[in-house]
Amino acid sequence: MATILVADDDINICKITKLYLEKNGYEVVTANDGEQALRQFEEIQPDFIVLDIMMPKRDGWAVCQSIRARSDVPILMLTARGQVDERVEGLKMGADDYVVKPFDPNELVARVATIMRRSSKRAAPEAAPHIYESGSLRLDSLSHEVTVEGHPVQLPKKEYELLLFFMRNPNQVFTREDLITKIWGWDFEGEDRVVDLYIKRLRQKLTALTERSSDWSIRTVWGVGYKFEGPGAC
Repeated sequence: MATILVADDDINICKITKLYLEKNGYEVVTANDGEQALRQFEEIQPDFIVLDIMMPKRDGWAVCQSIRARSDVPILMLTARGQVDERVEGLKMGADDYVVKPFDPNELVARVATIMRRSSKRAAPEAAPHIYESGSLRLDSLSHEVTVEGHPVQLPKKEYELLLFFMRNPNQVFTREDLITKIWGWDFEGEDRVVDLYIKRLRQKLTALTERSSDWSIRTVWGVGYKFEGPGAC
């Protein structure tokens, strides 16, 4: 049975969400502020987290960032804020999806199930070789280690998955819609410009450790999308 941590300072939302999730076979633990959420995370190591943004002591963004630094557990953000830039910010910090309040508990349960299915597929054993190299860039998909010229690069979950997808599919052009479907899932409802933000951050982190001209690139194909190029890409 999967364990879900629900963190929200609204006790009624915690009760209702807990009720619906338990009816669908999940074990649920709740927290009412950011610090309690982090303590519960350390103690129970949940399989999934439903995380409100506006919480006392530590807000949801800070909690998400702290958890992402040490775990790939799926995170669904709850927010009363509808602005696109704030949704994108949550995704940049490593959230897998978001639901805007007020929400239908049945929709939340459906989103949890969908994200967990996606996560379990990504965690399945890989049939393909686990080492991907292109010039000075190397990725080990078993250890999740990325290096440039031998220097380790720390990448959040989605940036890592984006790079892995590119290195598995070199010299192929992908549209923003292709990348959203492959990395965020077909049911992602955010803006497609999130792809541009992630690719920009990925380029910056990888090229920062390169002492010479890069022998690989994530190239923009104007009017179409992006593709990964490099010597001996495999």
